[in-house]
Order: sequence, then structure tokens, then C-alpha cells
Amino acid sequence: MSVPGCVSFLLVAVERGVEDATRRTRLANERTYLAWWRTALAAFAVALGTGRVVPELADGAHWPYVVIGTGFALLGLAFTGYAFRRHFEVEQALSRGEYARPDDRFLAAATVVGLLLGIALVVVIVTAG
Repeated sequence: MSVPGCVSFLLVAVERGVEDATRRTRLANERTYLAWWRTALAAFAVALGTGRVVPELADGAHWPYVVIGTGFALLGLAFTGYAFRRHFEVEQALSRGEYARPDDRFLAAATVVGLLLGIALVVVIVTAG
């Protein structure tokens, strides 16, 4: 028994739709990976500015800027590592037809570290001079 032409077309269209959805999801995963990298590069730039440039221009103690800059550098390293891990986990989940949840512990820790570094910057800026 042959499949009518319109049914055959629908089956091919559905299969292409699934392939397109997977392709779009993989491309989105790649964009997300690159977004984590951009975030890491921004943290490195803040680290360099806070830890090296500002102390050269500021009067008074340099060590608070160096400590905060080092914190931002470490945060950038964490973002870089998580970017690779997350990209890999999502790719593996896609291959199995599953969803990979982000690591809530990492997201919470990164949020806390970011808040602490931001508060530290505010304190150093307000109390400087």
C-alpha cells in the first residue's frame, strides 16, 4: 500500500521541523556559550582596571583594589570554566533528546560573589580619599 502524496509531504515536513528545532537549539547553545565567554572577558577587564589601573591612579592604600581585582579575575575564570561545562552538558542532553538544567549551585555562588565584589567596590570607592 502506498502513502498518498500529501501524507508523505507532511511526514517529511514534520521530520524537517524536528531537525530544524534541534539545529536551532544547538545554535542557541553556541550563542549561550559565547555569552558566557563575553561575561568572562568583561570580568577580566574589570579585574585589570580595578586591580592594576586604579591603584596606579589612586592615592592611599592599593591593596583593596588588588584584592577586588583578583576576585573579579577569579570570577572570570569561573565563568570560562562553567561556559565549557554547560555547553558540553547541553550538547550531550540534546543528543539524548533531554534537557540539561543549569547548575543552581554555580548560579547562586556566582550571584553571591558578584554581589560581594560589587559591595566591596562601593565600600572602597566611598571610603577612599
